[in-house]
Amino acid sequence: MGSLSKVHELKLEQLAKTLVDQNSAKIAVPPLKSAPGFWFGAGNMVESPDGGFYLCGRYRNSGDSRTGLQAGARGAELAVFRSRDRGKSFEKVLSFSKADLSYSVKEVLSIERCWLLPTAEGVELYVSTEKTGLPYPKGYEEFQKPGTGVWSIDRISASSIDALDPVDIRPLLTGTDPQYCHLKDPLAYVDERGNTVLMFSTHPFNWSSSNTALAVRRAGEQEFGSIDYTFFPRGFTWDVAVSRICGILQVPRTGIFKTVPTTYLYFYDGAEGMRNMEEHGKAVKRPRGYSCEELGGAAYCTADIFPRIERLSTTLPYFTSPHGTGCSRYTTSLQTEEGVYTTWQQSQPDRSQPLVLCFTSRSQIEGILEA
Repeated sequence: MGSLSKVHELKLEQLAKTLVDQNSAKIAVPPLKSAPGFWFGAGNMVESPDGGFYLCGRYRNSGDSRTGLQAGARGAELAVFRSRDRGKSFEKVLSFSKADLSYSVKEVLSIERCWLLPTAEGVELYVSTEKTGLPYPKGYEEFQKPGTGVWSIDRISASSIDALDPVDIRPLLTGTDPQYCHLKDPLAYVDERGNTVLMFSTHPFNWSSSNTALAVRRAGEQEFGSIDYTFFPRGFTWDVAVSRICGILQVPRTGIFKTVPTTYLYFYDGAEGMRNMEEHGKAVKRPRGYSCEELGGAAYCTADIFPRIERLSTTLPYFTSPHGTGCSRYTTSLQTEEGVYTTWQQSQPDRSQPLVLCFTSRSQIEGILEA
């Protein structure tokens, strides 16, 4: 039994499935090529004081890290787009290459997830990349495949999004434990108490699974505290191999949510295996999810029990694309005065993954959450 009533949980399920409408979503940013292995996404969207939207993400081109980065360009570019018409169109305003994000003796081999966080001082850009110069933990060096690196998380701070400069990049989190060797896919938000909550995914040295870790920067402090690596462990069915939190929405305090503690709805990516699994010929045909082709689910937490988190999609995923592999991942939501803008990577018939966008009005949301 979760911390909320079953009625509240059903409302959250309905809200989540309305926000991530696979059939009404429109392509916001296409990949560089309409082919398998090409996509754009794994970022988030924020609203600027002048009403514009900024959207960050990374262009991924075909490649396979299991055989070394020479097998393809993979995460080739971190891009920031601006929309002046409330998400109807986007123009690129910033572009950082792998060379731009390299520093010291650490060469970036692939760019993964990025995240924009507005702050009182301006903005922070979190970015995860695969780098050379970061060896596997002591005693496990032989398991590192030639041509590959280690994933870690960096941060760039600036007075505004337009002022972001990779020359200011600083290391933030690096894995040293073989159980949590690779740290990637950051997301961050400021909670109701003014604390900055940072979540990120972890992989062991053998890259056989993934779950979500947590660190908190208390209000008024400069650095994040200790890491809770077991905050959101892997699930038991469709998400038994991967459980990666990718998005957060503070549920509006309306309807039946007026009288309960502040509630956060989390979107997460899940998979049954890290590799595509061979299905039995007579089995029910369904997307099973695997690395780079994950499916989507939802969970929630209330402020009074944080950081305990409750799954909603316990046995089957909530979000699958009607096209391609069924992949639906990296879902994030931006809450505005008029409603919620939700973005995610959605598999297409050609198996590319553009970033798609769906808008849900304030009145729709209030209707869902009413008693």
